[in-house]
Amino acid sequence: CTYRHRSRPPWCQSLPQLTSTSTHIAPPTASCRRWMSAAATMLCGGGSGGSVVGARPRSTAVTASTASSSVARSLTRHTAVTQPQKTSRFGLAGPPRPITVREVRGLSVRTRAVEEPKPTYRGALFPGVEVPAVGTDTWRAISSIFPWGNGAPVTEGVLGDLLREEVRAAPLFVPLYNYYRQYGGVYNLGAGPKWFVVVSDPVVVRYMFKDNADAFSKGILTDIMAPIMGDGLIPAPKEIWAKRRPTVGAAFHGAWLKHMVKQFGVSATALADKLEPAAAAGGTVEIEAELYAMALDVIGKAVFNYEFGALEQETPLIKAVYRVLRESEHRSTFPLQYWNIPGAMEVVPRQKQFKEDITAINDELSALIQSAMASRDETDLEEMEARDYANVEDASLLRFLVDIRGDEATGEQLRDDLMTMLIAGHETTAAVLTWTMYLLATNPEEARLAAAEVDAVVADPGGVPTMEEIRKLKRTRLVLAEAMRLYPAPPILIRRALEDVTLPRGGMGREITLKKGTDCFIAVWNLHRSPDLWESPETFDPMRFTRAFSNPGVEGWAGLQPDLVTGLYPNEQSTDFAYVPFGGGQRRCAGDMFAMMEATVALSVLLKRFTIELACAPAEVQMITGATIHTKTGMPVKLTKR
Repeated sequence: CTYRHRSRPPWCQSLPQLTSTSTHIAPPTASCRRWMSAAATMLCGGGSGGSVVGARPRSTAVTASTASSSVARSLTRHTAVTQPQKTSRFGLAGPPRPITVREVRGLSVRTRAVEEPKPTYRGALFPGVEVPAVGTDTWRAISSIFPWGNGAPVTEGVLGDLLREEVRAAPLFVPLYNYYRQYGGVYNLGAGPKWFVVVSDPVVVRYMFKDNADAFSKGILTDIMAPIMGDGLIPAPKEIWAKRRPTVGAAFHGAWLKHMVKQFGVSATALADKLEPAAAAGGTVEIEAELYAMALDVIGKAVFNYEFGALEQETPLIKAVYRVLRESEHRSTFPLQYWNIPGAMEVVPRQKQFKEDITAINDELSALIQSAMASRDETDLEEMEARDYANVEDASLLRFLVDIRGDEATGEQLRDDLMTMLIAGHETTAAVLTWTMYLLATNPEEARLAAAEVDAVVADPGGVPTMEEIRKLKRTRLVLAEAMRLYPAPPILIRRALEDVTLPRGGMGREITLKKGTDCFIAVWNLHRSPDLWESPETFDPMRFTRAFSNPGVEGWAGLQPDLVTGLYPNEQSTDFAYVPFGGGQRRCAGDMFAMMEATVALSVLLKRFTIELACAPAEVQMITGATIHTKTGMPVKLTKR
């Protein structure tokens, strides 16, 4: 490496700024070590906590009480302290990531980015070619006719990356994160005729989800999921969504949720009873499959008043449901909608199977809907909210949607609503619980603290909390919230611009204009793991949500404000859209409270009855992309009865 002097920054007129022309500086000489010691003393005031300047908003500023040669070795040309690039346990080499408190002795992270003046990016004329500085307006007009001509950076080398085995084997959201750290919070991703804009900036996400939500639709999600969910709430176009959302949202009212806590407890206890023999024998359990079975039983009872009995056996209908769930994931991630090719449903084996499965499920749903409609008893919402659901024979959402006065939904619309709830309600809760088990098994002290809270709060000897006790289980709920941050379900959300839209500047520091019809990936994984938005983002730290955090380098972002948490979990309001586990804005998940309560009850029961250990090396638990994040080969755990 070579060292050279640059213009002195305003905070120091007596020291040169050290930079490197390569990614990592070679081991320093003795004089360099003396220079670093002097620099640390001057910058930090003998440990008072001054900031090293970062050249880009994405750099993490670091303070030091002492300096060592390791600092000089890892100082990059952006003057942020980083670790050398290495292959992650997910099989993909990522960009250098900021060092945290646990990684360098004597250093503490100060997640406040300080931006230096930098050249203005003029946009891409072609992939890899920036708009020339001479005749900029003319060249921009030319570039605007292409998919990437919106002013955002363009990813380079995507086709080459796809040829690498480790990239093809990794879930989609992992390379999207690497591109994010290279290109910023809004960038163009494309290879061939189809291009997407990937969004990882909370200010832009807030604009798309809340400030100008009507300018965006669910886009390709609607196209892909129509044969499965129809016009259910998740993929529905705005007109249908606006009509159905008030009715479906009203179904999740307080009296019904309080009643459902008991059902959650029944299902969680049934799961714990099933696991107990293995725990007593010192055996291992594939916990992911068991959690999915429990979640299916819960959603069957809650939505249809239907006993799946998934924890006991896999009936043909349950197998059909699971295959349809896998097909929904396959369609959401496969780049070509080959199933729309005429004849594909009759020729392609998996599509033939899907056609048979969806027919079987539709037949069962139609029978349940017809039975409910035949016994319809129109009831006002106020009366339903005042019911004692303990004395109601059928307390399902289907019964509510059929009986609610003033709603004249067709059988087809009810089918779409119920199928959406089946898929979304089953998948998300099971995935959250799966990764919560992983995180607790690999962080035993956090597991111990959560179990201690359950012991102190929950009166039931089996660990089933009441509604009031759920509210008191703060740490337990934050464990789930942190699991949703690290393993969001889903890791990617989808939008399509319905008109030309100019996005706010945000962390990119410039406006980007999306053209009508642009498909966007909102990279939830990137938002939830960004070092710009979180302190030590890779660390499992449930109590992080109780500490304020901000970053002036992300223009217009209000940061994490714990005082704004009002419900059972921190949401997009308290984090200004840096945390969107259930989406955000007007199309936030209608069943978010249902899911949080179900997960809290299940976790409380399991923590009360067992201690959890991972029965394999953490690196063996690999991820695959679906509607949510699944494990590749399951998650074996060893349970010990408490």
